[in-house]
Amino acid sequence: MNEEAHMDCRTKLVQYLTEEGVNFDVREHQETFTAQRVAAAEHIEGWSFAKVVMVLVDGDLQMLVLPAPERVDLDVVALALGARDVRLATEEQFAARFGDCELGAMPPFGNLYGIRVVADTTLAGRERIVFEAGSHTTSIAMSWADYVRLVRPAIVDFGGVATIAAS
Repeated sequence: MNEEAHMDCRTKLVQYLTEEGVNFDVREHQETFTAQRVAAAEHIEGWSFAKVVMVLVDGDLQMLVLPAPERVDLDVVALALGARDVRLATEEQFAARFGDCELGAMPPFGNLYGIRVVADTTLAGRERIVFEAGSHTTSIAMSWADYVRLVRPAIVDFGGVATIAAS
């Protein structure tokens, strides 16, 4: 366990995916700082790129995972999760939890950091997803099915493009 404390995010992810028997690809690309730009650098559709948004749900740090082009509607998230208060987490509130990652390049594996993961339903239709692997120059591609098997996210419709039917 002591070794893991000094392991960088990419190494930890690669080791974890390998131990779990997952078929994945590590990809290097030019340095990018937005999910949409990573998708472009990877030559993939933004809807297959899983970005991470950190939020506080009734004061509890949680990880939202959604496609790059989608925006989070915090009111929809609160409704979907049955929460009273959902707000974006500040860097100060989550940076220390991801000490092995570059800020803003956390992978959608909150389970490796003791953080609940909630994924948007629009990712569930994807065969494969791509996500940042702890740096702004590295990403990993793997199947959605393997991702769900390992992370066991709650899957909720919370994206900004979602609509709520009137009852």
